Amino acid sequence: MNRVFFSLIFFVVITLQVVAQSDEVLLTIDQHEVSKDEFEFVYNKNNSNLYSDADRKTPKEYLELFINFKLKVVEAENLKMDTSQAFINELAGYRKEIAAPYLTDIDFNEHQVEELYRRMKLEVNASHILLGVDKDASPEQEQQVLDKITNIRKQIIAGKPFEDTAMEYSEDPSAETNKGHLNYFSAFTMVAPFEDAAFNTPVGEVSEPVRTDFGYHLIKVHDTRPNKGELQVAHILKNVGRNATPEEKAKAKTAIDSIYQLLLNGADFAALAKNESQDRRSAVRGGEMPWFAAGRIVKEFSDPAFALKNDGDISEPVETPFGYHIIKRLSARPVPPFEEARTLIESQIKKDAARQASGKKVFVEKLKKEYNFSENEAAKAKLAELTVAGTSALPEETFFTIDNKNHGAEELTAFITQNNIKTGSYLSVYDNWVTDEITNLEDSKLEEKYPEFRYLINEYHDGILLFNISQEKIWNYAAQDTAGLEEFYQKNKDKHLWGDRFNGHIITCKNVLVREEAENLFGAGLNADEVLAHINADGEEELISIETGAWEEAQNPVVDYYVWNGKDPEDFDSATTFVRGDKIKPEPKTLNEARGLFISDYQDYLEEQWIKELRGKYKVKVNKKLLNSIEGV
Repeated sequence: MNRVFFSLIFFVVITLQVVAQSDEVLLTIDQHEVSKDEFEFVYNKNNSNLYSDADRKTPKEYLELFINFKLKVVEAENLKMDTSQAFINELAGYRKEIAAPYLTDIDFNEHQVEELYRRMKLEVNASHILLGVDKDASPEQEQQVLDKITNIRKQIIAGKPFEDTAMEYSEDPSAETNKGHLNYFSAFTMVAPFEDAAFNTPVGEVSEPVRTDFGYHLIKVHDTRPNKGELQVAHILKNVGRNATPEEKAKAKTAIDSIYQLLLNGADFAALAKNESQDRRSAVRGGEMPWFAAGRIVKEFSDPAFALKNDGDISEPVETPFGYHIIKRLSARPVPPFEEARTLIESQIKKDAARQASGKKVFVEKLKKEYNFSENEAAKAKLAELTVAGTSALPEETFFTIDNKNHGAEELTAFITQNNIKTGSYLSVYDNWVTDEITNLEDSKLEEKYPEFRYLINEYHDGILLFNISQEKIWNYAAQDTAGLEEFYQKNKDKHLWGDRFNGHIITCKNVLVREEAENLFGAGLNADEVLAHINADGEEELISIETGAWEEAQNPVVDYYVWNGKDPEDFDSATTFVRGDKIKPEPKTLNEARGLFISDYQDYLEEQWIKELRGKYKVKVNKKLLNSIEGV
């Protein structure tokens, strides 16, 4: 079990509801039509939960941004970017995630929702031991695993330390390093049977064996505490592959450290995330990630994120199994009140296979009625006499009909092949086949049945295209177009200025006598290199060190002390350390000194020119009367 619960992949929370559908066309771009309903869906979504009311847009204001966005998408489509296999595979992956909550049904009861809310308000600190069970294990093999973990529990109860036992027996690979410790987690973080046991085991005690899809677990609960709530952060990621060489890892670390220095010098976090982050999902949004609780993300990311005290605080580079990150806190919120949490709880239950197992049958039965399911009982009965491993041919009959489509031997054979079923009777797999066909039918109709699902898929479709074409036309181009960047810099060099600076040297001497000699040499006209060579010429001991540079206020405590009347630096001796140089007035930063900032500015300039080009290339038509009927958020 690879930590059962953690992942940097976040799930979209959707309220399943049918919205009224309108065919009224609000916007047309080069034969591409956008309905009023689709625009309202996107507008309302992106104008909710903003950091401040100042960011809120009226429908007319937002439409201009939306048109710019759609122009880029249309251009990407006309360049056939949506036909590449990489694009098709990426969108299919997102669709599968988003479709999951639409392909189940469950009869929620009040007790279940209330119990899960109680868990949401808590975090459990626990450790576990896992013994895996092969998915094709026989009953005898499974019993052997159960007997073994039962005996392991007896050893723990008799006094053997849980941590030592985890390292000796647990088949969770992470146990070698964490001794089975899973840190704190809350509701919907673990698989359901594991969560049930963890929240129902008293602090200090060890659970009975718990069966999950991974195998059998023993869980020891160390502590419970109130839930810290959720954070929203932005991050910049430099990937480090699982099998990365030390050189590749060092390169990523150097890159993230360089970005961190740019941030310390005032660079814009969102601009750097857009240009530098290798997390494709968040980069296009300036690094912004969805809200998360402590247990929904790896500990190496969660701990430093929750350690940030204030909105806007930025972490030092941190390492996780995914690479190196810089994290910026955007906002924090506590566990919501019960009535606000109810919809989230129900949605989470719908997405959880273990919790919804009993509801799957209800879901399938509902769809059978909706799609006029009927089955051939006589043909179905013949399946009981045939085995998957046998040589007998399946009867060439229709086994069931749904949505006016017949399903027979060919489809059943394909299902068995696809799922690699080797043994058992055909009848034993019949119900699973029926469920699969009905679920696939419903899946194929989601865009038609649920407009909000269609709009969300369109968002992912357009978002991927926007990222790909922006990377090609703007981000990569700006970094590679050295001549264009230099020309842009020459025209805009006054945009990024140094403040007042001290330009000179910080001289640190071994003792007062060395300082006197150094001052005499400087007074005689020697430069820093000559002074350094002269004083350190005799013997191996370094008598003097000289740091040369230009510093703004608050960049160096020694310079602050001498030039800007700052406080005494820590571990500082004014008798042996002094400075020489002059204050210089504000002046433009060189391109190398502010490359990240100027690349970001150049990207903005290129995008502005690109938008002008696209608006001239494509005809844009807006139904203004329809636009005026849309209410602002």
